[in-house]
Amino acid sequence: MQQKEAGEEAVVVVGAGIAGLAVALGLHRKGVKCSVLESSPELRASGFAFATWTNAWQALDNLGVGDKIRKLHLHLQELHVFSSSTGEITRRADLTVQGKRGPNELRCVRRDWLLRALEEELPKGTIRYSSKIVAIEEDGNAKIIHLADGAILRAKVLIGCDGVNSVVAKWLGLTKPSSSGRLATRGLAHYPDGHGLDPRFKMFVGHGFRAGVIPCNETDAYWFFTWSPSEHESNGVEESAEKMKQFVLTKLRSSKIPTEVLEVVERSNINDVVASPLRFRPPLSLLLASISKGNACVAGDALHPMTPDLGQGGCAALEDGVVLARCLGDALLGGGGAAESERIEASLREYARIRRWRSVELVGTAYVVGIVQQSNNAVISFLRDKWLAGVLAGRLLKMADYDCGKL
Repeated sequence: MQQKEAGEEAVVVVGAGIAGLAVALGLHRKGVKCSVLESSPELRASGFAFATWTNAWQALDNLGVGDKIRKLHLHLQELHVFSSSTGEITRRADLTVQGKRGPNELRCVRRDWLLRALEEELPKGTIRYSSKIVAIEEDGNAKIIHLADGAILRAKVLIGCDGVNSVVAKWLGLTKPSSSGRLATRGLAHYPDGHGLDPRFKMFVGHGFRAGVIPCNETDAYWFFTWSPSEHESNGVEESAEKMKQFVLTKLRSSKIPTEVLEVVERSNINDVVASPLRFRPPLSLLLASISKGNACVAGDALHPMTPDLGQGGCAALEDGVVLARCLGDALLGGGGAAESERIEASLREYARIRRWRSVELVGTAYVVGIVQQSNNAVISFLRDKWLAGVLAGRLLKMADYDCGKL
């Protein structure tokens, strides 16, 4: 394909997911223009919904869209953790309890609504759809970005928010994410006349799986199911949405799961990716990783892919967006000249310093929590149900009690 002349762009963000749009909006609020490259022809919202904790709401408030999203989703009041083996509640936790920075806040936010809300706040033309990166080169202080359609962009700053299979992370030399040996499937059930569910996060642990149901609003309820597959369980369940749904229902019915939870799964639509492998970047590699190099860096799942057991993947991406926009925005607003390149590099190093330890803590904690909650081991199950349930619930609130700072 014939290459096109390189176009000049100050800041190029790769990926129009949560992290990418948060970075773009943060920079826009600071008065810095950027371009967002998205490989798909439209916004993608895989996963249906995600738990949005206090730390994420602080980030969304800083980006100026917090109240816009709040009014569309229920404020969840309690967390109930059940033993899948006995059906008993092993832990109740108040989700509105006072934290170090005010009362906790949890809502289950629809991804498509969040992405649309972020996009609406950006200047038209910020997102370039159907723009897939095929190569990255360097030319002095600039990054030369080659796209699949032959277009070439010249960027002063390159930010990779392109997910777990990040092209930018690979270019930076970050290690490939590791497999956790677990799979996840998710769904969203729609009740046109209302679902009647209480504003509670119900989680079921043990029996070899981890599952949960969370109402998003009065008409939508989100559910998730994670497990470690064995050979005899395969039998083509990943071949179709219907087989996957029946697999999940069979597992739930063999445990002590309430009827209302089964009904949510029964009436839901399964994600196009009926089962996705859960991957994470090992904490040790994060400690040593080149999160930034010169005028390039990564954020979101490109930086810290993690298992979903804390519900912090999307939340951490929003934190990244605010911190990166603050650091980089201040550097770019300091004027041009030879010193600008030094300011940019220093700002990305500062961003990497701030986010490295936070990422290590979230990834490591999520991995351990997932192993303990899903385990079918008799000893671990006993300790989890009798003592660890409270500790694990406490970790959810502790990880959410974090302030990424202002723009």
